[in-house]
Amino acid sequence: MTDECRVMSDTRTRANYALLDFQEHLGESSDGLDVPWAEFVGNHRSSTEEFTVPAESATEAYLECQLFEVGSYGHEIVVNGDALTGFDIPPAPGWQYWMDPITGADLEAGENTVRFVRDADTRDDFVVGSVVVHWKEPIE
Repeated sequence: MTDECRVMSDTRTRANYALLDFQEHLGESSDGLDVPWAEFVGNHRSSTEEFTVPAESATEAYLECQLFEVGSYGHEIVVNGDALTGFDIPPAPGWQYWMDPITGADLEAGENTVRFVRDADTRDDFVVGSVVVHWKEPIE
């Protein structure tokens, strides 16, 4: 076993997460869905939710999102200003719970952000409920 492999195998990690509560309706008009409990935020993007990664490095990051009435492909999840790769949110009626690896973006030590961007070329209305961001961090 090389010294590099030995160092990697000796690194201990723990799981950590952040819960983000959006409860936001994205669409062309506030009448697009009957969701009085969700704040209508317009047809382009959600608010930006912030969370802290309390370690110098985060690995194996993914997020889970609770979504309502997604009608088309093309909407994006943006982490720290970078859109995740691949399609982010599949269409499905009613509530869905979707898991997406954080690829094409990196979690950073300190403050991080998540935002949803609606594909304005669609007539789709949907709600972003809660989001949980997961990662592993080294135990010091």
